[in-house]
Amino acid sequence: MDTVQQTILDRIRSAGRGEVFTPKDFLDAGTRYATDQTLSRLVRSGDIQRLGRGLYYYPRVNPRLGIPLTPGVDQIAQAIGRRTGSRMVPTGAVAANLFGLSTQVPAKFVYLSDGRSRRLRVGKVDIQIKHVTPKELPPGSQTSAMVFQALRYLGKGAVDAQVIARLKAVLPAKQKRELARDARYTTDWIADAVRQIASRSKKTAEVAHG
Repeated sequence: MDTVQQTILDRIRSAGRGEVFTPKDFLDAGTRYATDQTLSRLVRSGDIQRLGRGLYYYPRVNPRLGIPLTPGVDQIAQAIGRRTGSRMVPTGAVAANLFGLSTQVPAKFVYLSDGRSRRLRVGKVDIQIKHVTPKELPPGSQTSAMVFQALRYLGKGAVDAQVIARLKAVLPAKQKRELARDARYTTDWIADAVRQIASRSKKTAEVAHG
C-alpha cells in the first residue's frame, strides 16, 4: 500500500464510521489525481462507499442485516460545504430533528449557506441549499448555530426542562463550552437556555419565560 493510500485510509478510520468525505479533504496527503485514484481503489476494495459524485463515506453497518447504512443528512451537508468552501447551517425544523427534539421528519432538508442556492439529491436524500448573506447565518460555532436554530424553531414556550436535558445529554463537553461562549450572539431567552445546557450542574432548572 502506498503512502498516500495509507494516510487517507488511516484518516478515514480515525474519523469513525458514518463520516462523509470529499477528495478535497485529503489534498494535503497527495495530488488531486493521487487522491482521486486512492478513493477509487478504496471503493473497489470495499473499505469505503461512493455516495455520489465526489462524495464518499465510511459506512456504518446494520448489525442484524450486515448491510451498509446511509450516513446522516448533516454529515452529507457538511461534506458538501467543505467541498464548496461554504458554511452550511440547518434550518430550525432540520436542526430540531437532528437533535432528537422533534420526531417529525422535515419534508425538505433545508440548509442556509453563504454558497449558491441549489437542490441536490444524494442517494435517497434531497437537500435544498438556500443562499443567504454571511450576516444572516446564525453566529458562533457550527453546533451553537444549530442549537440556536432548533430552539428558535421550538419557540420560547416549548423549551422546557426536558428539552434542556436532551441537549445536555447529546452535546459533548467541548461543544457545551462553545455554546456557553456563543450565548452572547443570540437573544436573551435563548441565551438563558444555552447557559443551562452548558452548565455542569446535574439539576436542570426551567427556562425563564418571563
